[in-house]
Amino acid sequence: MDTIPNREPFIQPLHPDWYRPYVAALDMLRLDVVHPVVSGNKWYKLKHNLQHAIEEGYKSVLTFGGAYSNHLVAAAAAAKQYGLRSIGIVRGTYAQKSITPTLQDCVAYGMELQFVSREEYAMKEEGDYLLQLSQQFDLPYIIPEGGANENGRIGCEEIASFIDDKYTHICLAVGTGTSFCGVANALPADTSVYGYAPMKGGDYLNEIIDIYLEADKRANKKIYADWHFGGFGKWTDELIGFMNEFYRTNEIPLDMVYTGKMMAGIQQQLQQQVFPADARILCIHTGGLQGNVSIQQSLIY
Repeated sequence: MDTIPNREPFIQPLHPDWYRPYVAALDMLRLDVVHPVVSGNKWYKLKHNLQHAIEEGYKSVLTFGGAYSNHLVAAAAAAKQYGLRSIGIVRGTYAQKSITPTLQDCVAYGMELQFVSREEYAMKEEGDYLLQLSQQFDLPYIIPEGGANENGRIGCEEIASFIDDKYTHICLAVGTGTSFCGVANALPADTSVYGYAPMKGGDYLNEIIDIYLEADKRANKKIYADWHFGGFGKWTDELIGFMNEFYRTNEIPLDMVYTGKMMAGIQQQLQQQVFPADARILCIHTGGLQGNVSIQQSLIY
């Protein structure tokens, strides 16, 4: 199943002024160019799940996400392309009162949304609850939040095929840890992989990744949770200013949910000399640029 991508990912060097004299090199893997909606890591997390659904004869897929979930809109768009009905279970009944641009896009792609309380959403991995949803929506193929299952991790291992072995550090934003684990498991064990959580209290992901990382790949792997800018889907004037300045310097658009926050964190880490001077860093742009629609008037791109 390889028909979604309309452009191959490529590696773009950042302007030397952005990272010198702190490290030897800093490049970005542009997964965001894969597709306008099913972009970045979203395609890799979905492709094997959708392929399995089709091969097993499912007519619909059901998945989970919040009001700003790039995963939900990517699943809606991909399901539509492959002729599958899509259902999205949305965290928080508040989101129904003022539907976000992300969820508006989900509806435009034909996704049926069901808004549930945070308490009910917390049951999203419980067998009885999943059985209830399966019966309610006529036996769909259920994809976990963020594509966080074996099929999702297998898909994300393919991202490592774009990564040259010259890099000492790989950096990517982390939501569920699926992409992080897939990439880290496919890279040499001595490669440092740093994840950047865009939500408050994201340190818990360090425990999650330990479950799915191969035993010999756990060294030099770490999740940082210091650059959430108020919480998941939240933004500040400081973040917007940083994103605009980053674009002026590097001509790369960032999203405010994931990669923008990661790059702001990396800039601070460079200044704090967290990376060794001879580090060659590759940052992965995980897409999701449609998440900028609510701040578009403040961006220069």
